This record gives sequence, structure tokens and C-alpha cells, in this order.
Amino acid sequence: MNLRYSSGFTLVEFAVVLAVIAVVATFATPSVVIWHKRDQIDARARTMMSTLTLARSEAIRRGARVTLCRIDAALACLAASKACDGGLTDWSCGWALFADRGSARVLLRMQPAASGIAIGGTGSELSFTPPSGQVIGGFRSFDFSARDNALASLGSRGRRCIRLAAGGRPRLTQGACGAST
Repeated sequence: MNLRYSSGFTLVEFAVVLAVIAVVATFATPSVVIWHKRDQIDARARTMMSTLTLARSEAIRRGARVTLCRIDAALACLAASKACDGGLTDWSCGWALFADRGSARVLLRMQPAASGIAIGGTGSELSFTPPSGQVIGGFRSFDFSARDNALASLGSRGRRCIRLAAGGRPRLTQGACGAST
């Protein structure tokens, strides 16, 4: 029996394996970053979609006006003339959903800002009215994209669009929708 021989890796074999892993990681990292950013945009769009769906259903259920508005750092609605991060119709600073109860507003849902995601809308506030949850002001849209150009190589596949019909029903699609930002 030879005690000098033992199975395992030599130092050279170990160094080659580490070099191969480093090369693979170097090429895979950009793909993971793009996937992560696209996932963040998709999650933010789905959050807005669920908020819009809730707004419509609460307007029908409560028989009262339900308002979705952009918020500032104090979690108060921004006036239509006040800019968010990217302009007067930017929703990137977050949003809140309120139901009217007499002369008071009741907070139903609040979504804080998410850094790195730009949200352009075609208005600064939405109101859903009873009895059918219609949106005051007609058709609206929200355009979700990366604030930086991390997804520029994906084109429209790196963007999401929510179109809101006058009846109050939102629809989420892949690609830009032409919302002014």
C-alpha cells in the first residue's frame, strides 16, 4: 500500500478551475443585473396595477370617490403643479390611495418611492367614482422604465405599460405606452 499517493486536486488544477469560474462569472454578471432590474420594473408595475384595481373596487364597494395621488416625503398628496423627481406627471416618488368619507380622507394603501425606476403618467391624480368605478378624466397610462440606461439594450422588452380605460379597468403590457414624463 502506497501512503504517499492521495486523491484530490493539485494546486495547478485548482487554479485552472478558479480561473474558469472567474471568466464565467464575469460574463454572467451583466445578465443577472439586467434580469434583476427588469424584475424590479415588473414588480413596480404590478404593484401599481393592484393599486388601480383596488381603487376601482373600493369606489364600487364604498359608493364613494377613491383617489390615487403622488406623494411627497411627508406622505401627503402632491399638488398637480408640484413636480416629483422627473416632472409634473412623474409618479416615481410613490403614491397613496384615499377613500372619501364625508369631508375626511381615509388612507387605503401607500407605496413609497423605489429608486432606480422611472414612472411616467398622463396625469398627477386619479379619481375613481361610484357606482361603476369609472375614472374621472378618461383614458390614462403609466410608463415604467429603468431610471438609468441599464435596459437600453432590451428596447421595449425592458419597459412596462399600464393603460387605464375610462371604465377604470387597468391593463398591463410589455413595452412603452407613450406616457408623457
